[in-house]
Amino acid sequence: MGLDRGQLGRTYILKAARVGPKVLLIEPNYRYRARSPNPDELRAVEEAFAPSTHWGFKVEAETGSRALVDATEFFLRDAHGVASRLKAAGQGDFRLVPERSAVYLPRTRAFPFNLEIESWLTFASDEPGALVRSTAASGDAVTVRQHHSIVMLPDDGYRPRAVDPRVGAFGISFHDYAAAIDQPLEVRWVARHRLAKRDPAAARSEPVEPIIYYLDRGVPEPVRSALLEGASWWNEAFEAAGFVDAFRVEILPEDADPMDLRYNMIHWTHRSTRGWSYGSTVIDPRTGEILKGNVNLGSLRLRQDHLLGRGILPPVDAGFGECDLAAGPGFDYLAAVAQEGDAVALALARVRQLSAHEVGHTLGLAHNYIASTYGRASVMDYPAPLVGITTDGRLDLSDAYAVGIGAYDRFAIKWLYSEFPEGVDEERSLAAIVDDALAAEIRFISDRDARPPGAAHPLAALWDNGSDPVAMLDHELEVRRIGLENFAEGAIGPGEPLAALEEVLVPLYLHHRYQLEASAHSLGGVDYSYAVRGDGQVPASIVPAERQRAALDMMLQTIAPDVLALPERILNLIPPRAFGMAEGEVFGKRTDPTLDPIGMAASAADLTVGLILQPQRMARLVEFHARNEGLPGLAETVERALEATWLAPVEPTPYLQEIRQAVERVLLDHLLAGADSGGNAPQVRAILAAEIAGLAEWLEALDSPTAHQRLALSDIRRWQARDRTLTPSAPAELPPGSPIGSRR
Repeated sequence: MGLDRGQLGRTYILKAARVGPKVLLIEPNYRYRARSPNPDELRAVEEAFAPSTHWGFKVEAETGSRALVDATEFFLRDAHGVASRLKAAGQGDFRLVPERSAVYLPRTRAFPFNLEIESWLTFASDEPGALVRSTAASGDAVTVRQHHSIVMLPDDGYRPRAVDPRVGAFGISFHDYAAAIDQPLEVRWVARHRLAKRDPAAARSEPVEPIIYYLDRGVPEPVRSALLEGASWWNEAFEAAGFVDAFRVEILPEDADPMDLRYNMIHWTHRSTRGWSYGSTVIDPRTGEILKGNVNLGSLRLRQDHLLGRGILPPVDAGFGECDLAAGPGFDYLAAVAQEGDAVALALARVRQLSAHEVGHTLGLAHNYIASTYGRASVMDYPAPLVGITTDGRLDLSDAYAVGIGAYDRFAIKWLYSEFPEGVDEERSLAAIVDDALAAEIRFISDRDARPPGAAHPLAALWDNGSDPVAMLDHELEVRRIGLENFAEGAIGPGEPLAALEEVLVPLYLHHRYQLEASAHSLGGVDYSYAVRGDGQVPASIVPAERQRAALDMMLQTIAPDVLALPERILNLIPPRAFGMAEGEVFGKRTDPTLDPIGMAASAADLTVGLILQPQRMARLVEFHARNEGLPGLAETVERALEATWLAPVEPTPYLQEIRQAVERVLLDHLLAGADSGGNAPQVRAILAAEIAGLAEWLEALDSPTAHQRLALSDIRRWQARDRTLTPSAPAELPPGSPIGSRR
């Protein structure tokens, strides 16, 4: 529902101003500034862009210049937007009930430089949603605690650092109206913790103050050891940046408040449903200084990784129930996977890496989705488990996840945190760090160039592996084939209902889904970099024709009936859901309650066809072919898809032919929808319409068309006559997979 224990809310810089009988809390507007010694320039900007006044207090008493106000209402309001979040999640209209709310004194404390105030807030609704009813003690009354930190601003000893687009460091931006005409109006500074050497002139020095992260005391073993180890990997990067023991991870002291802004936290977050882990920060909007790193790791994520392992590992009875691994610093989880086939150890290896990933965000780093293509070079990528295949045809997970940070991580931290002695040109020194990284072919590509369905970069993707995404898709299809061949009731624990096998089957059946998306980026793709003038990088280069065609051919293999068909053995192994079982994350079924293998095939094919006929991808295919006739165009792409489906020879069995027909229908419906969509470029629509007309002519020429073919021809003729009275029935949506990579 978007409300997590330990979650950060919005942050503000507030200035108290006495105005007659009131004290106002005013937020200055730091998005628009004038970095100038001229007070008139400063005033001109201040008067052009509005500040925000967040609260007004009545002065209850005063002594000299000191005023006393009653802040009860200020702290008992819905500052975090709980009611609006619940409404946005479809959980009903909730209202704050003041009579059932109070200051929570056990977590309300005063310190020399900060005040920590916690409130006990109750929200009520006459019609609460199902999720609220299932998670709150009583759904019509939800009581949460909301924490406020009022903290003295840091001093002016922090030095901002300008953003470099070739380094994945996020930060702040503002408009500087005192900038010279030939200089950019927008100023961008990275976000980072304050870190300084005790000996500024030394190549390696201990810090004045180390960066310390604290782990939630509520994390159980062996997860605790895995999280401590993974987060601690970052000290290696700070060592490479010239610091000695500058980064530490410790268990939160018993008397410390995890919401206190002075503590960088790694929270262990429980939810009733599976969700994302994330790293967030409190940043001084004046400078970009990170004041608090705050990681939330979803505990149910561990169970999803365990589920993935159960589908891939050999069917054994190990790894179920409580884990008895003797985990500790340096424990080799993947050796336990290799020796014992332990899916728990596999999940711990993954959550160890996840701990490093989310802490990396709170150190100032963005995602780097190209790093998996040059040696698993960053924990800031999203890693899929790397499954090897032995010479005797067994699946091998002994190298499923990388251990430690990568080359990109060391580079990024070195650039972000390096300190330079007095007299050294910082700008040139930072440029030299980037030049060294470029010479070592260390690259950075982030979210907006990897996440969208129409992403164009051939090497930037989520949950992929390997330097060649197309070859890796071939490998993952073989992993999937072997996994399905070995799939047996040993994939669940003794005494579990056999119906639970369906939940283990889903991620195995879709094992190739993310490598498929990675391969799609080569079709109509462009290899590009965040180049700056003079750095020698190639700005942009269209993916060569042979690579595009290889990607298309491999993608079309994923919709071959013999790839999509589940064997009879598995279909006979999984019964309908047992009495009392939850619905689970499984495929929708037109054959409910039994498995629907044809529907599963159609849903998987829908993913592939949707990636091939994605609007931006189709537009690029048209454009690139117009610029270079040797490159595959949209017409060629559609014709290859038709040759692999409608125009292919009849399948050898009725079962495979039914799957083929389901795939053909998916392709036809995508063509019809694409040709009808005003969101597609006119030339894209024209080409799709022409290919549909060609298919209709082929269907009309058949001597003995099947019922499936006659229906297709009828639907095409109806569509050509602009008859839209019949909407095609779409395949069931794929099970979400989140947070193993569904789109956000």
